[in-house]
Amino acid sequence: MEKPVIRISVRNLVEFILRSGDLTSRSGTAADKEAMLKGSRFHRKIQKQMGSTYQAEVPLKKESEYEDLILCVEGRADGIFAENETVCIDEIKGIYKSLDSLEEPVQVHRAQALCYGWIYMEAHDLERIDIQMTYGQLDTEEIRRFRETIAREKLEKWYQDLTDEYYKWVSYQLAWRKERNASMETLEFPFPYRKGQREMVAGVYHAISEEAQIFIQAPTGIGKTMSAIFPAVRAVGQGKGETVFYLTARTITRTVAEDAFSILRGKGLHFKSITITAKEKMCFCDDMDCDPQKCPYAKGHYDRINDAVYELWTKEEAFDRETILAQAEKYSVCPFEITLDLAVWMDGIVCDYNYVFDPNVYLKRFFGENIKGKYLFLIDEAHNLVDRGREMYSASLCKEEIESTRRFVRAHSSRLYRMLGKAAKQLEVLKEESSSSWQVLENAGTLPVTLLSIQGEMDKLLEEPPSQEFVDGILKFYFAVRDFLNIAELVDENYVTYVSTDEDGKFRMKLFCVNPAANLQRCLDRGVSTVFFSATLLPLAYYRKMLSTRNENFGMYVNSPFEEEKRCLLLCRDVSSRYTRRGYEEYRRIAEYIARMSWKKKGNYMIFFPSYKLMEDVFEVYQEEFSADWVDCICQQASMNEREREEFLREFQAQGEKTLLGFCVMGGIFSEGIDLIGDRLIGVAVVGTGIPQIGCEREILKEYYDEKGEPGFDYAYRYPGMNKVLQAAGRVIRTREDIGVILLMDERFMNREYRMLFPREWSSVKTCTIGTVEASLKDFWEQVSEMESCGNEGTEPEQEDGADA
Repeated sequence: MEKPVIRISVRNLVEFILRSGDLTSRSGTAADKEAMLKGSRFHRKIQKQMGSTYQAEVPLKKESEYEDLILCVEGRADGIFAENETVCIDEIKGIYKSLDSLEEPVQVHRAQALCYGWIYMEAHDLERIDIQMTYGQLDTEEIRRFRETIAREKLEKWYQDLTDEYYKWVSYQLAWRKERNASMETLEFPFPYRKGQREMVAGVYHAISEEAQIFIQAPTGIGKTMSAIFPAVRAVGQGKGETVFYLTARTITRTVAEDAFSILRGKGLHFKSITITAKEKMCFCDDMDCDPQKCPYAKGHYDRINDAVYELWTKEEAFDRETILAQAEKYSVCPFEITLDLAVWMDGIVCDYNYVFDPNVYLKRFFGENIKGKYLFLIDEAHNLVDRGREMYSASLCKEEIESTRRFVRAHSSRLYRMLGKAAKQLEVLKEESSSSWQVLENAGTLPVTLLSIQGEMDKLLEEPPSQEFVDGILKFYFAVRDFLNIAELVDENYVTYVSTDEDGKFRMKLFCVNPAANLQRCLDRGVSTVFFSATLLPLAYYRKMLSTRNENFGMYVNSPFEEEKRCLLLCRDVSSRYTRRGYEEYRRIAEYIARMSWKKKGNYMIFFPSYKLMEDVFEVYQEEFSADWVDCICQQASMNEREREEFLREFQAQGEKTLLGFCVMGGIFSEGIDLIGDRLIGVAVVGTGIPQIGCEREILKEYYDEKGEPGFDYAYRYPGMNKVLQAAGRVIRTREDIGVILLMDERFMNREYRMLFPREWSSVKTCTIGTVEASLKDFWEQVSEMESCGNEGTEPEQEDGADA
């Protein structure tokens, strides 16, 4: 058989194998675009000055054959020239810091030149070669060179040791993939298929095979997680993909994905998967500061990281938070950085959306410029990606923050002080011209140009900072400027630039991404296929426009596998949450509906409100007029920490002695991604249509889409609101055994515009009033009692935890 060829660039090879030293807060951050452009221009200038015998940008390549593979190392030498019959390899680097501080070349820079030296030496059968490091100071254009002569035997051994060390990694990876693929040959779906589940599995596999994108609306309880992961894993085994990215917005659904991979491993699958946990949750230190003087895990991190990664990678298959923390502690390395390094060698990666899409934190190892791979993207809860996308691809800058930074730097840099004054003045002019609390602009004007100069100046100062106090005081603003400039490069017809005055009086300019589809698509195009799936992806056409720019996307609607008889869906047509109707009479009617729902059957209920204010007002009326000794009430609080959330959910145990009413907020932490199965929750009331509060960005969205001939109100208000309603209602029926009631409490649900957004499984909805709701609920619970007394013969086995999303 023909041996596989593994390709790697000279730069990536030496930066991976020979990295050493400390981890710092700026380690791994890309140089700003201005410095990169300046460095490239300086490269070309030096190359032109070297004369006609100087060969610039010389492509070089060498293949090294091993027992099981061929390693191909390639790149471009900055320059090659001959002097006194001696060939010299020239490696050029542009830097901001003083050349006097360089006592010797940076080792990874020198290693690049050595690689080019050996490749050229062997190709031309030379006995010795010169290596030259040319450093240029980007501001002064001062040049300093380091030059040495290397003999053939010494350079050959150095290069062989380098490639042998890398071969150790790629050889194991090759052997692992053969073992992985062999384990998939007889892998079957781990459960009996539910209704609709086989169709979803087939749809996902077909989309991956066609290298296409598919949008799947699948009801709660279908087993979406396993139905997406299983066909993706099988596709990897058949060479249709190489890395599965399971992307989600919430921690709990990341756990469900981990469980799904674990279930498949229990059926014989060999598959390495990792969960990327946020840096702040991984850091060993109380103060998350990557300062080697303060953090022992940052000190010498790069001296130990490769050994730590290789040992763990070759020993385990599942890499969760606890496993990684233990290895990081053992080798005294940063746990977050070891996670990122391990991810490169994984078959499956479970992570938040931002590691693929966010321009500031995406995984550059996978999604850097011009990098593509055989990636399969499984996007869970895809409805969340619209607002998350808008957030990730928007940026703002505050005038008051510029002014406070300006005051801080005055004692350190008069040049930066003047530059910041110019930026503050530009925003001050816009503030004076603004006639309302927010105003749309044609563009950002000259502010980005000013900020580009500011960033360049901050870069120079941070190369050799006057003090640690200066670094600490400027770093947050530095990143804010960097983020703004990164987004400024993306601004196009999908953006609206506006200025606004916040409630606290701060004035800011924002680059607002109103349609994130184009930015998201650029990221997705780095892979081969994407599966968007959710229980609330309606209307499908809207989400396809917001999440993708492709016209050939597949769409799929998976029918509910559950019996309609086990759910009572009532539309309360004599109540409203409209602002014009809010007052004691309406609050009392809502409270009475809640009471009447809970009177018909003892159990646990959740009531979802569009805001904390309405929840508190109704709760107060309920307590005064409808409270009972046999009913306990708990209320969601704003900004609950993890312990408080767990305590809240712990109250929803299986059927207790009392009825429990949980008052919650739509779109909050309890309306999505939680599973209260069986008797833990038997009813949900949704108060209102979930329409977001009127604000400048919602109004900007409305006007933007109205101008494009799209239904602006729907895009800005109705669709996001209805999504919250569907998510809240979806808390009550989670498995085939669940039984429960759903009250939709707003007369607006009677309107055609809302009824068209109901999922198919809501076709049995009935209407009620305050006078008839108890009779409807009584009939339902009596029918349920009759069903239970008849037994449930012939029911299919329930899928294990991890099958449901």
